[in-house]
Amino acid sequence: MNEEQRKQQTKVMEETSSADKKSVKEKDYSQYFQTTFVPPDLKQAKKRGKEDISVHYDFDIPEDMKGIGKGKKFLIRTYGCQMNEHDSENMAGILLSMGFESTTLTEDADVILLNTCAIRENAENKVFGEIGNLKPMKRDNPGLIVGVCGCMSQEESVVNKILQKHQHVDLIFGTHNIHRLPELLKNAIFNKEMVVEVWSKEGDIIENMPRARKGKFQGWVNIMYGCDKFCTYCIVPYTRGKERSRRPEDIIEEVRHLARNGYKEITLLGQNVNAYGKDLEDMDYGLGDLMDEIRKIDIPRVRFTTSHPRDFDDHLIEVLAKGGNLVEHIHLPVQSGNSDVLKLMARKYTRDHYVTLAKKIKKAIPHASFTTDIIVGFPNETEEQFQDTLSLMEEMDYDSAYTYIYSPREGTPAAKMVDNVPMEVKKDRLQRLNALVNEMSARKNKAYEGTVVEVLVEGESKKNPDVLMGRTRTNRLVNFRGPKSAIGELIHVKITEAKTWSLNGEVTEIVEVK
Repeated sequence: MNEEQRKQQTKVMEETSSADKKSVKEKDYSQYFQTTFVPPDLKQAKKRGKEDISVHYDFDIPEDMKGIGKGKKFLIRTYGCQMNEHDSENMAGILLSMGFESTTLTEDADVILLNTCAIRENAENKVFGEIGNLKPMKRDNPGLIVGVCGCMSQEESVVNKILQKHQHVDLIFGTHNIHRLPELLKNAIFNKEMVVEVWSKEGDIIENMPRARKGKFQGWVNIMYGCDKFCTYCIVPYTRGKERSRRPEDIIEEVRHLARNGYKEITLLGQNVNAYGKDLEDMDYGLGDLMDEIRKIDIPRVRFTTSHPRDFDDHLIEVLAKGGNLVEHIHLPVQSGNSDVLKLMARKYTRDHYVTLAKKIKKAIPHASFTTDIIVGFPNETEEQFQDTLSLMEEMDYDSAYTYIYSPREGTPAAKMVDNVPMEVKKDRLQRLNALVNEMSARKNKAYEGTVVEVLVEGESKKNPDVLMGRTRTNRLVNFRGPKSAIGELIHVKITEAKTWSLNGEVTEIVEVK
């Protein structure tokens, strides 16, 4: 796109009314330009307007695109969180509906999409490494379509870097316009210039997109999109947009559909899952209400992720305490054990508030496993403040924790802070934290020796195909020997040996699911 086209596009976008922007997905910018070029805008992504969010049930593959993939194969490589996995399932469903076949072999693919994660620098480095690896393939096969999508595509710096250094990429799109994949892919196939369409403002909720689920007995169920918390270190509110909840009737029907098709476990997904329903103006309905209804559906296990302590209310605790198919595993990220650091992070709760909430949950669900997320080396974190994190770990007596070194993300408020904790100090703190986490996890697992637990068999162990692996209701990993026919089934396993991060056992019986 030349400079004149860029100016014309800017003029068109500026003249688009607010009402038109709401339905921008219906606009065909190709009437203005031969190739789509809509880059991300961080300032737009920060805004949280009061625009109504519409729900659309009329998604369909355009007739002229339904056979466009006939005789061709696609590969989607997914990085990051469960939400990205969910998005990849939707993209795979769309591509299959366009006639493409799926492949796991890079050399066989005609379309390669990298569905990216932006939450940490290491994740971005992996993606750029893969983009570089694909350059020789593109050179040898000019017809290969290379696309970059997901959260990294929502970042201005990422798109600019791709435009400058990775011109073998054919297609860039973001998290808000996955439903436009048929049109974007068609443009990428038939136009010679790079196709870029990244909506900085979130779109409407698109129901009924085709989905190619990876699992046959475990499924993701997205219940809401976006996050409004704006923790100072986190890029997600910019890459995923404002909080938008799906209608409860649509979620419940999806869960019932999975139950009818024999699924044993579902995980309710949201960037801030327990904020569900706060934007539903026509009803007083939250995550507790939703889970109370799902609790009555004939599906053995229901999980949810990821929680924020600010939105974990008493009604949700009351519903979770009813048990049944609502599993007793609570993942409640705290990020730091020091209230001053939490304030710098804009978490908007104190250590005392978090501990009070956690104790309330533990009292209501005494057998629940408790896990958390911790960041070490946040700007200005002192040794004394880090010691507060260690003491919180001991006070909470977590079953496990996901631990990270602080990674500045361009565009976030924390990125403007002086990163004044030396890397050697960060690594030392992470090592000490992990030593404590390992000790706690090993001790908690040791208590399982000699007990019988219910395990959902997920598949073969990555280390030994003769060994099966699965998880307990409390999300503990269990390895055991058993028939391959047990995959996808609930079984009882007696724990014979506890390790730091897993349990070994032997099968006692298959559980009959009623």
